[in-house]
Amino acid sequence: QVQLVESGGGLVQPGGSLRLSCVVSGSIASINVMGWYRQAPGKQRELVAAIPSGGRIDYTDSVKGRFTISRDNAKNTVYLQMNNLKPEDTAVYYCNYFNSRLNRGYWGQGTQVTVSS
Repeated sequence: QVQLVESGGGLVQPGGSLRLSCVVSGSIASINVMGWYRQAPGKQRELVAAIPSGGRIDYTDSVKGRFTISRDNAKNTVYLQMNNLKPEDTAVYYCNYFNSRLNRGYWGQGTQVTVSS
């Protein structure tokens, strides 16, 4: 079993920054993808950024140049540094861990990010 625990959400003014963290515990495969998704009210959940254990990092176009995803494999943790936040970034952000060998994904409980003046 795999558990994901997110932290770091909150309320921030436009132009501000937040850093999300997600600690993954349990049975962790050596080949995996860790990522962040978000879901705004009335919208579908969308990929924000993904970082595989080996390979290219992907970002959705709307966050390129503002968000940075990184991972610390020793701590089984993935981060999302969000700068220059905009009101349209307001959403619940979910951490995702994907076991590439088993073709199975796991979700965190979500953390609210609200960008408002």
